[in-house]
Amino acid sequence: MRKKIVAGNWKMNTDLNQALDLAREIRLSNYDKSATLIIIPPFPFLYSIVEATNNSVIQVGAQNCSKNKNGAFTGEVSAEMLNSVGVKYVIVGHSERRTYFKETNQELAEKIKECLSNKLIPIYCCGELLEDRTNENHFEVVKTQLSEALFHLSPDQMKGIIIAYEPVWAIGTGVTASPEQAQEMHQYIRQFIAKKFGDTIANSISILYGGSCNAANAKELFALPDVDGGLIGGASLKAVDFVAISNSF
Repeated sequence: MRKKIVAGNWKMNTDLNQALDLAREIRLSNYDKSATLIIIPPFPFLYSIVEATNNSVIQVGAQNCSKNKNGAFTGEVSAEMLNSVGVKYVIVGHSERRTYFKETNQELAEKIKECLSNKLIPIYCCGELLEDRTNENHFEVVKTQLSEALFHLSPDQMKGIIIAYEPVWAIGTGVTASPEQAQEMHQYIRQFIAKKFGDTIANSISILYGGSCNAANAKELFALPDVDGGLIGGASLKAVDFVAISNSF
């Protein structure tokens, strides 16, 4: 059975006290214990959040990692460093990283390699721009993102990947893909993975929806047969909303 996952990407928000208060409020809430909850704060707060969620089912992820193992890369954070402070997950290829930092699929493949080498679970993001959707090129865009970043993996490695589909036109805009659009793409992703790795692996991988998912629409989205949870942005900064989303399965 595929894992039900709700991951909260806090992006570049909160200070340390706010981050700790938010983590503690989530921990003390009545969230769905059968779902995997992941909170993903900014880098400086990771160790503190790991400590604050210790001995709970809540997991901690990072928003990015370096493609390099170590060395003279000022400002970078390696997968090995993240593992050493108790991080379990890493977002790889978020649309904001692709857009603002020009990350390529080839670079993301290297980051995934570093994550897996350090026992971290990548949350690999894929998704199309509005112009790709308008030009009906959205399937080809996602196909390329998947094949170039993931298809070098072995079947066993592929089992350790989480995929997040994030239509870029729906991130932070308040616009959400319709249930039909979300299911259509999630199903396409699963079928495309099956062609490379087989049905068993494709049906074991959790695929999250990541475009303006919130407490109001999560239940409808999570009821779709190929949607296994959400990568949540703004709604993850309020404990009551994040917990409501986790209770939407």
